[in-house]
Amino acid sequence: MPIFAFLARHGRLILVAGLFAGAFLPNLAIMLRPAIAPMIVALLFLAVLRLGPTGLKAGVKGLHRASVLAVFFQLVLPLGAVAAFALLGILAHPLATGTVLVLAAAPVTGSPNITLMTGGDPTPALRQLVIGTMLLPITVLPVFLVMPAFGSPLAVGRAALELLGLILLVGSVAVALRRSGIVAGTERSYLTMDGLAALLLGLVVIGLMSAIGPALLYDRLGLIAALLAAFALNISIQLAASKATARTDPQAAASIGIVAGNRNVALFLSVLPQATADNLLLFIGCYQIPMFLTPFLLRGWFGRLAGRSG
Repeated sequence: MPIFAFLARHGRLILVAGLFAGAFLPNLAIMLRPAIAPMIVALLFLAVLRLGPTGLKAGVKGLHRASVLAVFFQLVLPLGAVAAFALLGILAHPLATGTVLVLAAAPVTGSPNITLMTGGDPTPALRQLVIGTMLLPITVLPVFLVMPAFGSPLAVGRAALELLGLILLVGSVAVALRRSGIVAGTERSYLTMDGLAALLLGLVVIGLMSAIGPALLYDRLGLIAALLAAFALNISIQLAASKATARTDPQAAASIGIVAGNRNVALFLSVLPQATADNLLLFIGCYQIPMFLTPFLLRGWFGRLAGRSG
């Protein structure tokens, strides 16, 4: 369909449009917030549908390494951040608390789609997404135990298990559709899937930006601080992780960088105490900006690491 082909070719621009819409149309952002969860599930479905059985078989390779990376990203990094912030005496600050929460999260569900937009191979991103989500109920427990403000680790574990169940369900349906031939692996079907994914990503980012609009009017200094912290955290992790990966596997550098920096922190919103969630909403909203600008900001970097042109 021409509309989906257009959306696929201009996916990065749709993300930017979503960022602006989320920031300057707060009523639309608030309206879309309840739809974030089902849209995230739909994105995962499209990612598995695009890869198909062959892509998933390739993704099975390297599960041990993926597990080690997940533990490092989701357990070692947040606990290290807790220790550093505690030594500095700023652990209770919303930006410090938000940083720990981000680092404890599994990769964002749209990681394979974002990787595609940078020209990278989405298979390692999907593998890391699944493994990271599977391990989240385990890795999140120590982090939440040392951060009482986060509330019950059991609630997070339950939410992670529910997400894992959804991943397995939609993944199975997607594979069945490809195996049966109902959805073919043709260029036209790939364009349709990519266009739908770009549209959904744009809508998701609008919904996650509901705290940005009010901050533009009433808390600009807080907004600037949260933006600077979000960009510093996100971009530095992506650069470091992709550079380290490129030494042994240049083709996976984009995927690993993206899953390392772009985390599904939105999953925690439903299980955090309301007061904590309200304090962190601005930082979480700001964190969406570097996440969804990744295809613009780092496409050239990832391309150079993989030996591609921009």
